[in-house]
Amino acid sequence: MKRCTTILLLLISYNHAIGQQNTLLLNSFFKDCLLDNSEKNSSIGSSFFPKFESETGINSRFQDSSLQYYDVTETLFKKHLFEVKGQNYYLTISPVIDLAKGKDLSDTSERKLFQNTRGFFIEGDLFKNFSFSTSFFENQSRFAQYESAYYASIGELYPNSSVGYTSQNAVIPGSGRTKPFKETGFDYAYAIGNIVYKPHRSILLSAGNSAHFIGDGHRSILLSDNSAPAPFFRATFQISSKWKFDYLRMRLINLLRKPASSSVESYYETKGYSVNYLSYLPNSKFCVSFFEGIIWSRGDSIISKKVHPLYYNPIPFIANLSFTDKEIYSIIGLNLSYSLVPKHRIYGQLALGNIADKQIAYQIGYRGYNYFGWKNFMVQLEYNSVSKNMYSSSNPRLNYSHYNLPLSHSKGSSFQEFILRSNFERKRFYIDMKSILYLVKDYSSLDLLAVQKNITRETGSIFLQKVELGYRFNKKMNLTVFGSLQFRTEVFSKTQHSNQLFIGIRTGITNHYNDF
Repeated sequence: MKRCTTILLLLISYNHAIGQQNTLLLNSFFKDCLLDNSEKNSSIGSSFFPKFESETGINSRFQDSSLQYYDVTETLFKKHLFEVKGQNYYLTISPVIDLAKGKDLSDTSERKLFQNTRGFFIEGDLFKNFSFSTSFFENQSRFAQYESAYYASIGELYPNSSVGYTSQNAVIPGSGRTKPFKETGFDYAYAIGNIVYKPHRSILLSAGNSAHFIGDGHRSILLSDNSAPAPFFRATFQISSKWKFDYLRMRLINLLRKPASSSVESYYETKGYSVNYLSYLPNSKFCVSFFEGIIWSRGDSIISKKVHPLYYNPIPFIANLSFTDKEIYSIIGLNLSYSLVPKHRIYGQLALGNIADKQIAYQIGYRGYNYFGWKNFMVQLEYNSVSKNMYSSSNPRLNYSHYNLPLSHSKGSSFQEFILRSNFERKRFYIDMKSILYLVKDYSSLDLLAVQKNITRETGSIFLQKVELGYRFNKKMNLTVFGSLQFRTEVFSKTQHSNQLFIGIRTGITNHYNDF
């Protein structure tokens, strides 16, 4: 320990400039700002999130120039709770909270809804080329019935001789597995973090435990932050002004316990995940990216094995030519982004899975900013279509999932989706609106589980409308007080309604999707 402390002190005392290499936060607020092409520092590029601070120069947009007369308001509106800055280092520490109470007005019981999240966020820079961040979240929650039923249905899977498999300990999207809390609630904790190193002006290396997202949309049909944080290694190479390559490797989990273990709890089954992502930017307005994402077998409940050496291969198509669908499940796709004129952007995605099973998904979208001359006014339109069996492998252990949750779109497969989003902010007050229509056919939310289960399929529609009003104190941590109202109508074999009313305070640094 003394040796580590000495080394750290020597590093801090070393005379060098401070860099900003860390990744930007993934919450939709930051992403909407980053894609605002009415601003000079908007993102036109590979659409691989999180972006690195040194790539974007967007941090200036989160600086608050308001005049404050007290230390308390200076911190509340403009800074992290603790900021320590020296010649060769910069460290920030802030609390993370999401404290909200609500009620489902369609629920005739006395069941109260709540979210109780406490944690911390730490971020730092050392010298010119090294940065790090870490966050921890402790949560207790009670959700609407449609959410609770879904989270419970995709929990840990245990063999049961009478029904095949039963689920225990629910899973929360964007978070992780749970244990029961006060009968109808959930208790869960998770941590995210990374380290970033820039050894060369055209190379960025990062590693840690967090989520990633590809695309300019509200959804991604290639890779999203819907599931749960996962251990990863990422390397970004700026080959030239027009070419960029992202190399991502992750360790994913099926929530199936191995039958024998030397530890207190048996280990879960694991699988490898590789992404090779090549982007071409022919000019300052257009970018097209080629995507290859592969799930790799690491055995099952009986056999464990190391991932094949080709897992580390950065060249596309090699794995598809070398392995059967019992060993890998592969998706290839395209991501496109085009800035029509300042303030307007169109985007799209295409994903192909098993061609023999007609697995195809695509996305078309539009973002517009500063409508009617109003700054900070965004409108987004998006359409997503995902075929039946998309993301499903002939070997269920290799389904395109992590923690029993879809690795891309939160709805899984067998649907069409229409999205209208809009948000506007003025003098810290904001309104955020979202309308979503799903048309589903022969649909099941359990299609991507790692085992075959007897499931009921539905055909019908879901409509969801959410309006949130709030006041944003601090852009750096997205600290807001808010009130929200969400209406949801599900029309399947029977009709179900959910009308949720919430008030609360939160630091929104990650996404948690319940708009399914």
